[in-house]
Amino acid sequence: MRIVVALGGNALLQRGQKPDAEVQEANVHLAVAALAPLAAEHELVVTHGNGPQVGVLALQSASDPHLTTPYPFDVLGAQTQGMIGYWLLQSMQNALPGRQVAAIINQTLVRADDPAFGNPTKFVGEVYDEETARRLAEERGWTVRADGQHFRRVVGSPTPERVVETRLIRLLLNSGAVVVCAGGGGVPVIRNEQGLLEGVEAVVDKDMTSSVLAEALEADALLILTDVPGVQRNFGTAHAEAIRRATPAALRRMNFPAGSMGPKVDAICRFVELTGDVGAIGRLEDVAAILRGEAGTVVTPSGHYPGVPLTSG
Repeated sequence: MRIVVALGGNALLQRGQKPDAEVQEANVHLAVAALAPLAAEHELVVTHGNGPQVGVLALQSASDPHLTTPYPFDVLGAQTQGMIGYWLLQSMQNALPGRQVAAIINQTLVRADDPAFGNPTKFVGEVYDEETARRLAEERGWTVRADGQHFRRVVGSPTPERVVETRLIRLLLNSGAVVVCAGGGGVPVIRNEQGLLEGVEAVVDKDMTSSVLAEALEADALLILTDVPGVQRNFGTAHAEAIRRATPAALRRMNFPAGSMGPKVDAICRFVELTGDVGAIGRLEDVAAILRGEAGTVVTPSGHYPGVPLTSG
């Protein structure tokens, strides 16, 4: 099978953890331990989030007295792709001796007139209490919003149209390599009036980019791995119920939080609707069981999948 796995930001930096390099490297090793068995048997593409990391770099850049202006978000996104890609590359090489692994920097094409530029919704960086968040917003010109019980910075998140380097990724896959790419949704770029690529100040949702990429690569499965067991009906209430399997239509009739599960569900539904293949959402440590249909929320055109009881969901 050709599988695209999207690692959530919490796979690299859990809430409450300090964004130190050794902390993130340890989390990467745990992620690779879960993914290496899949890579040994299947063609594997690994994408990853960068919200906490790009926020840390943005804060450092804004605080650097040697810079006339802070680095823009497209540049910061490329920096995080290199950093996280290096950790995943090295760890995957160590886990799969003799297997070629490639970590590449990607650009993701977005529309210059995307309305998301005027409505920031994508969370980046660390969490703050409300007072600190409001102060930073005033000092640095940020937009901040509530993220659960905390507050975080938000930036524009335009819809991904295409990963610019899709053909290169396909070439690497066909050669037998494991590919790490589309980190943080890819570096957002537009085509300017001269037809040239140009970076823009935004962060693309990595799950939606993963969906676009998985479709373009004709993947057999898209797995979005996070820190929760799967999708729940009536999430956050006393009547919460795990959804073991579902159709895209059934999930689209439900309401999910825009800042967390909503984008994941949208990305999975899009992939399944357009390809007729399998999508799933679940915990990183359950990835093998998810692929067997024994864990997570599995989404197919019919709602049927081997190993998933037809009476659930």
